[in-house]
Amino acid sequence: MFSVIFLFPLLAFSVTGLPVEVRDSPITLPITSRLAFSNITDLLRHDEARLVTFEEYSMHDRRDDAVNTHPKVPLFNADLGNTFSGYTVKAAIGNPPTVYNLILDSASAITWIGANIPPISGSGEDTEKRVAVNYRYGSFEGIIAEDDIYFTDDIAVRGMEFGLTFTPWRNGADGVLGIGPTLSGLGALLDSPEQTLPTITDRLCQQGIIRRSVVGILFQPITANIVNRGELTFGGTSPTMYSPPIGYTDITTTAPSSRYWGINQKISYGSGTGSRNPIILDYTAGIVDCGTTFLYLAIGVYSECNEMQTGGVVNPANGLLQISLYQYDALRDLNFHIGRYVYKLIPNAQIWPRSLNKRIEGGDDEIYLVVKALTTPTGAGYDFINGYVFLQRFYTVFDSGRHQVGFALNVFTHETPN
Repeated sequence: MFSVIFLFPLLAFSVTGLPVEVRDSPITLPITSRLAFSNITDLLRHDEARLVTFEEYSMHDRRDDAVNTHPKVPLFNADLGNTFSGYTVKAAIGNPPTVYNLILDSASAITWIGANIPPISGSGEDTEKRVAVNYRYGSFEGIIAEDDIYFTDDIAVRGMEFGLTFTPWRNGADGVLGIGPTLSGLGALLDSPEQTLPTITDRLCQQGIIRRSVVGILFQPITANIVNRGELTFGGTSPTMYSPPIGYTDITTTAPSSRYWGINQKISYGSGTGSRNPIILDYTAGIVDCGTTFLYLAIGVYSECNEMQTGGVVNPANGLLQISLYQYDALRDLNFHIGRYVYKLIPNAQIWPRSLNKRIEGGDDEIYLVVKALTTPTGAGYDFINGYVFLQRFYTVFDSGRHQVGFALNVFTHETPN
């Protein structure tokens, strides 16, 4: 057994220009979240916008077009406030420093500011590089600036290139902290779409502040309108946040999943062991993404999964599969076969938090599944997306140096808060 204790001191930034201490140990930062979506329509629209971008990459790869026609990388959704997790980390930029709340995005390699707090004079030197991202529901355009980004008084990324926009966005975070692989930045630079920028993790490693290009994350499940906490670790993992071992698997070679934190996995259903559990999805490629709320499966796989999960019926008010209490009692584990290990999503982890039903136009005692369908069939290069509902149950490691993703049990794996 293990326990999680969150000790989050108030971060005070007083950038003095003194040399930053070179560390050889991981850097652990607090991340926090409040419920950031207003209704189920906004929440689903947020997910849909991300899925559209993944789909555009898939169609591009099938066409085998030239590199400079890459669709633009998903930096953020048109409304940063309409996310389920909405986990943010504080960072200070400029002199005097301005503190920004940056939302974590594992599908983006680029960090940017200006969505909520307008950038002030001194927020970086203009590099004359232009950056733009288009969405079905909005767009972002700005410049690439260069400045020091401080996470605490003595931890800073020197000369970091980041996006700077002067286009205000309603509510939500002040920008994005991109923790995606470097390749996920292809297409964002308007004048040189074939080029990428170093990520925050890349720069920390290059400057000797951390030894490994690794990000470890713990999310706390969101079950009520309260501040939820977690941890973000650069350069390694936080051993008190998980139960060993961490199982690693290589980034998939299948596009478009290979551009992101893409892996190969198999999904089976049942509480037995070994081959006794029927297979829902055989080994194939998909994406691990903390910016997507639900667990998404290719159309045919989704239908088969629903049939095995005792046959939910789509609720017309919110578009989620609804099941009865009797059907919930009959639910069994969803088993994710990743690398050498199997990660079990228990029945309680497969349903929407009932304390939040009113936010999705549901009744107090109604039960909804968190599995949804992609718009594409199997074989599109991303047959699943393991979203936040999966990641909140497992400690997650993104290792860009070794091109791997790792998972381990955390304190929330077997809890039943929903």
